[in-house]
Amino acid sequence: MTAGEEGILKKQQLRNNEYYYTQQIQDELYRKSREGYIFKDLISEIIDPKNIALAYRNIKNNDGSNTPGVNGTTIKDIGQYEISEWIDYIQKRFEKFKPMAVRRVEIEKPGGGVRPLGIPTIEDRMFQQCIKQILEPIVEAKFYHGSYGFRPDRSAENATAKVMNLININKLHYAVDIDIKGFFDNVDHGKLLKQIWNMGIRDKKLIVIISRMLKAKIEGVGIPQKGVPQGGIISTLLSNIVLNELDWWIYSQWEGMITKEYSKQEHKIRALRRTHLKQMYIVRYADDFKLVTNNYKSAQKIFIAVTNWLKERLKLDISKEKSMVINLRRNYSNFLGFKLKVKKKNPGKYVAKSNISDKAKTKIINNYRNQIEIIRNNPKAYNVEKLNSMILGWHNYYGIATNVNIDFSEINFLVRKRLYNRTRSIRSDRLYGDKTYKKFYGRYNFKPVSICKTTIYPLAAIKFKIPKSMKIIASRYTAQGRYYIHKELAGEFKDTIKFLIDNPLKKESMQKNDNRISLYVAQKGLCHITKKPLDIVTMIIRNRLPKNKGGTDKYQNLVLVSREISNLIDEKDMGKANRYKEGIELDNKALNKINTLRILVGNPMI
Repeated sequence: MTAGEEGILKKQQLRNNEYYYTQQIQDELYRKSREGYIFKDLISEIIDPKNIALAYRNIKNNDGSNTPGVNGTTIKDIGQYEISEWIDYIQKRFEKFKPMAVRRVEIEKPGGGVRPLGIPTIEDRMFQQCIKQILEPIVEAKFYHGSYGFRPDRSAENATAKVMNLININKLHYAVDIDIKGFFDNVDHGKLLKQIWNMGIRDKKLIVIISRMLKAKIEGVGIPQKGVPQGGIISTLLSNIVLNELDWWIYSQWEGMITKEYSKQEHKIRALRRTHLKQMYIVRYADDFKLVTNNYKSAQKIFIAVTNWLKERLKLDISKEKSMVINLRRNYSNFLGFKLKVKKKNPGKYVAKSNISDKAKTKIINNYRNQIEIIRNNPKAYNVEKLNSMILGWHNYYGIATNVNIDFSEINFLVRKRLYNRTRSIRSDRLYGDKTYKKFYGRYNFKPVSICKTTIYPLAAIKFKIPKSMKIIASRYTAQGRYYIHKELAGEFKDTIKFLIDNPLKKESMQKNDNRISLYVAQKGLCHITKKPLDIVTMIIRNRLPKNKGGTDKYQNLVLVSREISNLIDEKDMGKANRYKEGIELDNKALNKINTLRILVGNPMI
């Protein structure tokens, strides 16, 4: 997933909270957690029908939702349930939870070797999503602000910006790189459950359920005694709980040291620098984190202290080959696909510079070449579009590297010959500039390469963009914080959506009921045909192509119309149909839409 796609998804999740009226619940959990509240009954919130319906909406369009677990079911199967049936199923599972087995798959790691993934069944993933939606606001109130991985409204770009700022502004030119050996496979279950308890989550029934999730049988392996399997919905949240203790311990050693009151943070920092304390900051993205400090001696002591702390407190070992102290004025330090170094700018002045990491560069080259082979063997427009989406994703993610233009020029040089040689018989030099091409690449003057009337985006057409720092005030769990993230729905939509949720269509699938909400907002409360306001009591949601003719309840096959328009579409008697038509004001465009729908249901045009 690209950074842009990740941002869109996170904003959509906020919109989903509004749709299902769960934002107020999450805000309240967040507020209570910040105030030190002890939560002893969270199950009632988790099994609330709105929370269960929200869980379906949040994961229905995820790529992984179509990946089957050991029982072979996917999100398509879940979508066929009636809402009441699915809610009843989830609520009953909470009464006596027993996880299904986890399917084990292995994916290749960029640097060689394989990474094991545990894929729970879609039923268990939905179950975990219900829990995550209630736990997340509670633990977010407790998490350290310098942690960025797999958290709402934070990104790898924010983490990279933070590291660059610490190097440039605080002049911290020594990095302590620590790689935890097999982190996800070695999390201590007992320690994790205690950490959850210490965060104020003291619902004993929920703690037991989480413990059973952790010990779900892994196909071909057995019952794990430690570890959080990558691939589960709740795994990243649990991993952040594990390492949150490390974050706050590092914070307490310098940034959070108690001093007398200062009106400004920089005054406190100056006072701390006059002490013998070791200056240090941590920037973490899941289990990938970087510590920075101002001198070699401090860096060595920090390295030893953190290594010992991880072993003693969390029972985690480090990879000695991948962990080291780095003088950034001499050597590069890798972080999140970038390599960072401090370069001399003026006498006595240094500035951080960044490139795409060698490993990431190799991965881009290999993926580009592989996609060219796919296009050569199957020259279809969708394969060229796939390559373009890959290029756009790379540009979006790596554009924050200060030397990104040089890096992509080198990458382009290394793949250009493969592109020209392998597509000689199927390419042209004619430009087919779509909207995206014109928006991002229209100002560049590269020779176009087009296949299947689709122009390949120029790989070297990229310029550095300043990485965005995260606004501390931005939080999805406060009204003020959401102001910086997205625009909330208008009041009239909220009232209608509440009605739609409280009055689901009986005998219709979860998928159709959920899409009804999206359609109402997308159509701005207007009839698809007449563009007049819909009466929410009498409006009709229709399948464009009826189910008995092979239609589905997917969003693209649904439309909201008024009852009189729906009757006109279904009327088989031409005399009655024409009389209906005369009683409704229809322009040519509206009439064409009606005739399109009439044909799909098997009726003649009017």
